[in-house]
Amino acid sequence: MEQLFSDPFIWFDAWLAEASATEMIDPNAMCLSTVGDDGMPSSRMVLLKGRDPNGFVFYTNLQSQKGHQLLEHGKACLNFFWRDQGRQIRIQGVAELVDDATADEYFASRARGSQIGAWASAQSRPLASREEMILRTNRLEEEYEGRSVPRPSHWSGFRLVPTSIEFWQAGEFRLHDRFVFTKDEDAWKVSRLNP
Repeated sequence: MEQLFSDPFIWFDAWLAEASATEMIDPNAMCLSTVGDDGMPSSRMVLLKGRDPNGFVFYTNLQSQKGHQLLEHGKACLNFFWRDQGRQIRIQGVAELVDDATADEYFASRARGSQIGAWASAQSRPLASREEMILRTNRLEEEYEGRSVPRPSHWSGFRLVPTSIEFWQAGEFRLHDRFVFTKDEDAWKVSRLNP
């Protein structure tokens, strides 16, 4: 395997670029795991929408289950799995809200239907019928006809600031190659793990 770098973001960017160069659907799809008040983990698939020097950014309804859990507990884990490449990246860290300007900019870049959907969906809460959602969506489309759709105050982004990033490369006879970067003060240290 290639020589280990001192920066896990170099590895992440390279592996994501390789996955993105294939015909794979949503190579930026990741499993987001959060923790509830009862200590039970909860996982769901979300899409990575950005990566900056501080972490990994995704967006959601703040009133959803994941939104509540992230705001309340702040700890989360992301997991990327690219089967065809035989690769996985697991990222643990602390979630922080992105600033309003960042959330506004991303919201404005979304398809209009997705913007309306952010208003229409009371994400994670019970829904009496599909028709109720369709009626709510139609009303909102009429309300915002001919004008831009503002970002709802209950919709924003989180940045997962990593404390550890583990890379896994499938190996023959289950002799996988695993290495983990852990944050030590302001520097990353890397170590290999048994498969």
